Amino acid sequence: MISALAWVSRASVKDVPIYSEPTPEELEELSKARIEGDDEDEEPVESEADEESTTDDEMDEAQQVSKAKSMAAALKTSKSRAEHGSSASKAGFSSTDAAMAELDMDHYDSDDAEPSGQVIGLFGDSKHPGMVYHSRPEDDPYITQQGDSDSDRGDFVLKGTDRLILAARNEDDVSHLEVWVYEEADDTGEPNLYVHHDVMLPAFPLSLAWMDCSPSDPLQTANLAVVGSLSPGIEVWDMDVLDAVEPIITLGGELPGSFSGAQQEEASGAGSMKAMKQKKAKKKSKKALLREGSHEDAVLGLSWNTEFRNVLASASADKTVKVWDLATAQCQHTLTHHKRKVQAVAWNPAEAPMLLSGGFDKVTAMADVRAPDGEPLRWKIDADVEALAWAPHAPTTFLVSTEDGLVCAYDARSGPGSAPLFRLSAHDAATSAMSFNPALPNLMATASTDMKVKLWDLTGDKPSLIAGQDLKVGAAFTAGFCQDAPWLLAAGGAMGTVAVWDIMTSAAVTARYGRRLAKLRSAAEA
Repeated sequence: MISALAWVSRASVKDVPIYSEPTPEELEELSKARIEGDDEDEEPVESEADEESTTDDEMDEAQQVSKAKSMAAALKTSKSRAEHGSSASKAGFSSTDAAMAELDMDHYDSDDAEPSGQVIGLFGDSKHPGMVYHSRPEDDPYITQQGDSDSDRGDFVLKGTDRLILAARNEDDVSHLEVWVYEEADDTGEPNLYVHHDVMLPAFPLSLAWMDCSPSDPLQTANLAVVGSLSPGIEVWDMDVLDAVEPIITLGGELPGSFSGAQQEEASGAGSMKAMKQKKAKKKSKKALLREGSHEDAVLGLSWNTEFRNVLASASADKTVKVWDLATAQCQHTLTHHKRKVQAVAWNPAEAPMLLSGGFDKVTAMADVRAPDGEPLRWKIDADVEALAWAPHAPTTFLVSTEDGLVCAYDARSGPGSAPLFRLSAHDAATSAMSFNPALPNLMATASTDMKVKLWDLTGDKPSLIAGQDLKVGAAFTAGFCQDAPWLLAAGGAMGTVAVWDIMTSAAVTARYGRRLAKLRSAAEA
């Protein structure tokens, strides 16, 4: 299944991704581990049974040598009889003699032969740990073809017209973060959609955000994916790196190698049997210790603040909303105004400090993070909140979708508890995602577990359906418009695939927005 997706700004992506290389520390640890493994594998003192087995092996070996010599002698006699009187007998060693001399059968069972040269075993020894890593491929003597072929390199080179999508995927209990590339159709063929590269994730992904702020230098741009999962830690991955095995930073989460006191006692065998039974009877939790400021449960929602580019908000099943600073990898604020799991968060596009959140307590709250201890504004909702969205062209208006398929719009200026501007029965099942078109005011997309993706015109707070499609992704869990190409809408769902809908292929869309979309498309292709 595809649980979350996010479009990537093409301007922040490297045309040619780089390969992840192990650090000197990792290479040293690998070498030490291999040496320790060699020490552990040393042969133990032989028992009497082992000595008897060794004697039997030596006897078998002696018999094999004797048999080989007999066969060689017989072969030599047969050969000499067949070639008696020929000129070959005058030439010195026959071909058989030469072969036997090379085998040196007389010293077959000798252990003190001088080595002909230095030989390192397959797994190395204490001085040569086996696998040798060359930082430059041209230094490896076993690589005879230096450099990649043009075709192989071309598979990874990204074109300026490529559109990139991040997708969080889980299949057969294996989770990945994938980079999909969408190539738009041209005069010669159909559009193309494929996975460019991916990274393996340690936990089931639930939420996803893309951001372009480098944690090491907030003034620099980067291509980062932020992943929330069933784990309390929030992972930040550099998507310009291929074959990465670890995120560049983790916000919160478990302390490396740290366990609770109960786990330490169990691991070390400390404590009496009676004490262990008492602990088991009480069913004490054995959770790993967490970093300071960490969430304590799954991370269900993420939102990047595009104004303050180093700031990220997260929503969690631990009933809290947290605000993070990527430059320090620290939690700056923890908001506790929800009573149940918090499903979604969204920063206001015009007022950067204003943060919207919604949860399973059927409440949507708006907080000013400049005063995190202040009381937020609240709106009571009729069902559990699924998704939130601010209207980019009317930034005081926000929309809330719920598990019963409704979409409600509110004007924040009307104050807490105010009536909705409209109530839209958008789907027959949970409306799991909403996305406003970045270029066309009042055009919004919704996606639902009823397997439908729909386009709505919200002009005048009187929503009307423009078009709808089953994009063949199963129950749709996520959807969003492309910022760089607003005529493209991506969706993902239970079938584990990503679909891209070019809304200009819809007659209803082109009839209403065709001229403006065509102008945007021409400008993007220029």
